[in-house]
Amino acid sequence: MKKTDLGTDSILSLVFKLAIPAMMAQFVNVLYNIIDRIFIGNIPIIGDTALAGIGVCGPIVTLLTSFGTLVGIGGSVYMATKMGEGDNETAEKILSNSFSLLVAMSAILTVLFLFTKEYLLNWFGASLETFVYANEYLTIYTIGTIFAILAFGMNFFITCQGFPTIAMYSVMIGAVINIVLDYLFVVIFDFKVAGAAWATVIAQICSCIWVLLFLFGNRARIRIKKYPASKEIMVKICKMGISPFIVISTDSIILIVLNMVLQYHGGKELGDLLVSAATIVQSYMLIITAPLIGITTGTQAIISYNYGAKNRDRVMKAIKYIMTMAVAFCSIMFVISRVAPQYFVLLFTQNQELVELAKWCIQASTLGIIVMAIQYEVVDAMTALGKTKLSLALSLSRKISYTVLTCVIPIFFIPNKTFYAETISDIACGTINFFIFIYVLKKMPFDKPTEIS
Repeated sequence: MKKTDLGTDSILSLVFKLAIPAMMAQFVNVLYNIIDRIFIGNIPIIGDTALAGIGVCGPIVTLLTSFGTLVGIGGSVYMATKMGEGDNETAEKILSNSFSLLVAMSAILTVLFLFTKEYLLNWFGASLETFVYANEYLTIYTIGTIFAILAFGMNFFITCQGFPTIAMYSVMIGAVINIVLDYLFVVIFDFKVAGAAWATVIAQICSCIWVLLFLFGNRARIRIKKYPASKEIMVKICKMGISPFIVISTDSIILIVLNMVLQYHGGKELGDLLVSAATIVQSYMLIITAPLIGITTGTQAIISYNYGAKNRDRVMKAIKYIMTMAVAFCSIMFVISRVAPQYFVLLFTQNQELVELAKWCIQASTLGIIVMAIQYEVVDAMTALGKTKLSLALSLSRKISYTVLTCVIPIFFIPNKTFYAETISDIACGTINFFIFIYVLKKMPFDKPTEIS
């Protein structure tokens, strides 16, 4: 197996080698949610109502797996920096401590969410009609939390070692198994919502096994070994990962707020219909944001490795190529969002009222995605350079504006206008943060020891 050298290979070649498999892996990863929702939405009689229920627990599921991002991105960026400095022993300790940290987090989160899930669902927008489906799905999914978090979080450590294809396979294995089991459990055996949930859990177990076999095995350059837990390393991992964690976890919180707002302002007549539309919109946005995250996080190792090696020219080239790829991808998705969103919506429902509503909501939500691409690379590049405080501040600026607009818009306009909140925050914050990023890059020294701030 040919290894990728982050310090000597062509930057453009590296960006493609790491970004494309990461994009595909992230895209395939979203199929876990999207395929479940498609099968659930097409269940006879209960489909639209069950889809709204899954929409309520969807952000909670994403919130759970975002803890994999906290350790996965934080630890892999930290590890790649040490690899760039030639300190493979510390890199090995970082990997091993990251594994231990994820196991501990998973155990705590499983217990916490199993005891609080009913309160969370009621609080976050479940109606009397949708609660039963949301509760059934979330209960089963939470049981498999440890496998979901380990598979997602540890996969970053495969990519940052120069094996993006192996990382992509781990996700593809899970997705294929999930699709097959969804068909068997939901369509053939008629297990309905429970069948979709069990299909996801089993698929995540298979992905987790693949990832851990690689990282414990001899093919990895840096392997998981038995090291004592290091508080210093774990704290640094969390400091490096806090910004991307907040990016993803606050996305979940915003979606929870959106569901609550739509349910409240829509009332008994429109509440569940609006939440069903929001679930479809969220699924569509995942098709955009997941590959975008693949581009910007999958290539972080190039930036952090060469920053650790104090090679300014390679760092700047990497940022330029990564941002160009991100903008190009979102430009294509912008055009698709204008001309063909209805074909995506029809995968979930044949209810014409819901089709028309969801189509309009998709078009309203995607007006700012080209600027959003810049925002994502700004945040993830700052993380890769160790500027975690700034990265966090830039990320939170968009999240706060998005949340405020989500709550304020429906007070003055009809509820479906709420979907403009994402577009407004993307354009305003993305533009401002880009100019801040340019200023910071010009001031950054590359001749000092690597620091995390």
